[in-house]
Formats: sequence, C-alpha cells, structure tokens
Amino acid sequence: MLRLSKYQKSLAELHLVVFIWGFTAILGKLISLSALDLTLYRMPVALMAMMAHTHWRTGLPILPLRARMALWGTGLIIALHWLTFYHAIKISNISATLAGFSSGAFFAALFEPLIERRRVSRYEIGLGLVAIAALYLIFQAESAYAGGMLIAVFSASLSALFAVLNGRFARIYPPSAVAIHEMAGGWLGIVPIWLLMGTTGGGFQTPTVQDAGWIMILSLLCTAYPFLASIRLMKQITAFTLVLTVNLEPLYGIVFARLIFGESEHMSGSFYFGTILILLSLLLNGWIKSRQKPTTPDAIA
Repeated sequence: MLRLSKYQKSLAELHLVVFIWGFTAILGKLISLSALDLTLYRMPVALMAMMAHTHWRTGLPILPLRARMALWGTGLIIALHWLTFYHAIKISNISATLAGFSSGAFFAALFEPLIERRRVSRYEIGLGLVAIAALYLIFQAESAYAGGMLIAVFSASLSALFAVLNGRFARIYPPSAVAIHEMAGGWLGIVPIWLLMGTTGGGFQTPTVQDAGWIMILSLLCTAYPFLASIRLMKQITAFTLVLTVNLEPLYGIVFARLIFGESEHMSGSFYFGTILILLSLLLNGWIKSRQKPTTPDAIA
C-alpha cells in the first residue's frame, strides 16, 4: 500500500483545494451582482460556516488584540483581492482574468523573502519571470482584454501578499483563528466601501433567487473549506509553492469556462501557449522542491 509523507498528503490536499477554486471564476460570472456586492455577500456566509465548524470541533479560539488587528488587516487585503478579481471578470472574461491572475508566483517570489527575512531564491524569481513572460505573450495576443488582465495582475499581487502573511500566521496561531478573524476583518473593512457606493448609486443590489443559490455554493463549497485548508496546509508548504500551485486554478478555470460558456471564452493560440508555459513552471518547481534538502517547510516529511 502506498504511504505518503506529510508533505505529499499536504500537496495532494492543496491540489484538491485549487481544483475547487477553479470554479470560483465560473460562479463569479454566473452571479449577476457587481463585484462589490458579490464579495460583501460571500464573506459573511463563509464566516458563519467557518465559525460553526470551529465551534463544533474545538471551540472558538481567543487571540490577543494585537494579533486580531494584524489578521483583520490581512482580511481586508483578501477582500480587496476578491473585489478586484471579480471586477476583472465583469469587465473582460474569465480566461483573460485568470491569465492575469497567474502572475502571482512572481509576486510571491518577491514578497516571501522580505516578510520571512530569507535570501531571495534565484530559481523562484526565474519561475516567476516565466509566468510574467507567458503573461506578456497573452497580453500581446489578447489586447482587447488588457484592462481586465491588468486588474487581475494587481489582484494576483494581493493574493500573493496575503498568502505569504498567512504562512507566518499559520506557524503562530490556530488556522481556524486565522481564517475566522481574516474573514471578519475583510467583511467589516469593505462594508464602508459598500455603503459609500450605495449612496452614490453603485451598490445595494439585491440578489435574485438564482444569485442567492450560486452565492451559497461559492461561500460554502468554494470558500469556507478551501480557505481553512489552505491556511492549515501552510504549516507544511511555503507561500511560494502555494501560490505557484494556485496557478493551476487559471488552467482549471479556463477549461471549465470554455466548456460552459463556449465561444465567449475562445482565445488565441498564443493565449494557450502562455498557459502551458505557466503549467511547466509549476511542474519544474515541484521537481526542484523534491530534490531539496529538508531546510524549508516544503521539505518536512
């Protein structure tokens, strides 16, 4: 019988998480609400689910005020990431948005050494640049979607930043505490933006019955479990590996979008070539990590 190490089990679960995340862009397009309203409704539903699960299993953890404030701030970064991600989908299409989002590995390679106070890894920077080069090819081929892709790149930088921060938090605090406080902080952080937009005619959209159903799926299946799991898994893997593996999310999302939405998601040959380059960088990272000595979280057996 095949026996897997802790790292291999963590990596397998991470791929399950990323596969689930591949549906988030699809749901973002199916939901007719604006990106702001979508994010605002998504977060409290996911928060209540995580609180119920944590209360049932271990009880809700109590953290000092300084820790809570740090997590609330990180939660706002997460909320802004989701807000920009879904806005990019609304103004372009799923494939273009996910292509821009694949630049996250480059930002993780920059942020992680700064926050973790370690040397910059030349190979991580190199793999991140591969993703940027692939993105450049996609930009050249799909210039009509440049606006959405640029916003998606910014969203990817936010995603990489909170992934690195969560790598530190996961080693100090219970993952459930990290997830709950971040979700609460993110939701409370965007409520003032939502209220301001509502007074200027840009918010307060009421979800339809169909929207409500999609929001429940997005919040419970594609947010609550994956968000908790991704933080817990960072005890075994680095933020860079998490972000690079998340580059599979665009691949899954693009395939799903093409199958579901058909011609509206049809892209050029250069677009798909760029996507393959990103996938190759992911495989190369996994091969390099498998040959490393056990000096990083990725190498924990």
